[in-house]
Amino acid sequence: MLTVLSLADVAIVLFHPDSGAAQANPAANTLAQALQPAPPAATPDTEADPAPDPIDRLLGHIPAGAWEIARCEGRWTGEIRLDKPPTVLEIKLFSENGGDRCRFATFVDVTARSAREAELQSRHDELQTTYERLAGTQEQLLQSEKMASIGQLAAGVAHEINNPVGYVHSNLGTLQEYVDSLLALLDAYASALQGDARQDDARPDEGQAGKREALQAMRSRLDIDFIIGDVPQLLAESREGIERVTKIVQDLKDFSRIGPDEPMRPSDIQKGLESTLNIVWNDLKYKVRVEKYYGRLPLVECHASEINQVLMNLLINAGHAIHERGTLVLATGADDGEVWISISDSGCGIPDEVLQRIFDPFYTTKPIGRGTGLGLAICYSIIAKHHGRIEVSSRLGVGSTFRVVLPVSQPDPPRAGAPPV
Repeated sequence: MLTVLSLADVAIVLFHPDSGAAQANPAANTLAQALQPAPPAATPDTEADPAPDPIDRLLGHIPAGAWEIARCEGRWTGEIRLDKPPTVLEIKLFSENGGDRCRFATFVDVTARSAREAELQSRHDELQTTYERLAGTQEQLLQSEKMASIGQLAAGVAHEINNPVGYVHSNLGTLQEYVDSLLALLDAYASALQGDARQDDARPDEGQAGKREALQAMRSRLDIDFIIGDVPQLLAESREGIERVTKIVQDLKDFSRIGPDEPMRPSDIQKGLESTLNIVWNDLKYKVRVEKYYGRLPLVECHASEINQVLMNLLINAGHAIHERGTLVLATGADDGEVWISISDSGCGIPDEVLQRIFDPFYTTKPIGRGTGLGLAICYSIIAKHHGRIEVSSRLGVGSTFRVVLPVSQPDPPRAGAPPV
């Protein structure tokens, strides 16, 4: 046993089961000589050795109460920090079966290890801070790109709102004229009725025929028959215009809603596609014919406003790819726990050398001032955050297809302490 202890690199101190005397290996003596003096040893011995030899100084670094814990639990482990020389000492106490038959202690200088751990912790803290800054920057870029996209569409959205507001305003003017005419006719009828009430029923009123002719002439002059037929149409048209404005405003509200800290909720992404198409429609309607092939989709667990931003970028890019006239095909479907949205255009297509870089940040083939180079990069980031993917296929002169695939349900977050998959 002593031979084995003498070969060990770890400082070990054995305690005799009867006398409690300590016996140390060479590594323990070497470590004890290197450490500063310590208070009298807190050992299980009944009588402490008054001679403060190096081993006693080593044992003096054992905290009070540590042996009692070792007796109760079988072992005790702890670290202490010394000032002179600066040392971190790992101490382990062992007591077999909670008694005094077999007791020993090990001492390891873990100063270097502790320094490495402190350095690793410092680097971890720096990385965590950098990650938080990057996350904040990404969120700012996300919102900047969203606002830039809305800014590009602002004129079109304003035009889409201005059209129905314009004819509703015109209809209100026409309705005001109609109401004035109808009120004038009602006043004439009221006057005629009051005149009839003053007549004696026993004598025929020779002027009734004249009154009827006057009222009929007024009705014809005010074109009441046309007004009666036109008013329902004006009201229906005005109501349709207001509903159009209301829908655009609601779609903009849904699109621009910001809730990165909110949990993902089941959402109808097909409805989101329709809302987004409504927002960008003024940018597309003069050159694009839309074909829709929608399947039945389950609700998808996601941040709906972020998915809408992805769809808006893809729709705008599809419109820009079509220079004169073309077709935009929208399709949706679901299978194997996933849903997909496909946006295909009959535009110019994407060259192979460009196709490899379309998701790179700040890469754009658009003229200066037309694109930031962040649209598709942010789309890729959003879909990756939702554990989905974007599939792209393109042929020059034929067109491109972007297919967004999302899981119906997001995977459960990993448990604390669980190994990464």
